[in-house]
Amino acid sequence: MTDKPLTKQPQKNGLLRALSAFDSALGAIEKWIITVSILGMALLMSAHVVSSLVFNRGIPGTYEVTEMLIVVITFVGVSYAARHARHISMSAIYEQVGGRLRKGMLILLCLGSAALMFYFAYLSLGYVDTIYSRGRTSSSLHIPLWIVYTSLPVGFTLAGVQYVLTAVRNMISKELYRNFREKEEFSDVPDEQ
Repeated sequence: MTDKPLTKQPQKNGLLRALSAFDSALGAIEKWIITVSILGMALLMSAHVVSSLVFNRGIPGTYEVTEMLIVVITFVGVSYAARHARHISMSAIYEQVGGRLRKGMLILLCLGSAALMFYFAYLSLGYVDTIYSRGRTSSSLHIPLWIVYTSLPVGFTLAGVQYVLTAVRNMISKELYRNFREKEEFSDVPDEQ
């Protein structure tokens, strides 16, 4: 009887280590995209203001690039919010239950949210394909818009992956996790009845 827990535990730990490494890699990608976009936007806008003051002429296309970076930040930010459980949630019923029912509801909510994010990614791929096939470009810099709007399916897919990771973590762990790395720590969680 002592062999079963010992053989099962390393598999669980191995799975958690693999998922944790995957989660860390996705987190690094998200941080890099968001950081580069925000810094790029800040530097571009600052350079535009300085250029306007010094040379009486701003940098052409600044507002266009800024709008594009806002799109990227917004949709990659969806995944970032899901990673840190900082998204809007309607949890009135969820907060009233405890124990296994609460865990079951969390897993169901995560899987439903993941399915919705993957569906949005699918729809946004169609949108990106339409923009690509029509050859749409930005008005002043003529940047192909499909490049910018690729952030939609990427962001939705990353968010879906985060919800799946949270669901899997809750399926294989005894504790309740609000995201892959953070345990749910409410002092007023109802006890199982």
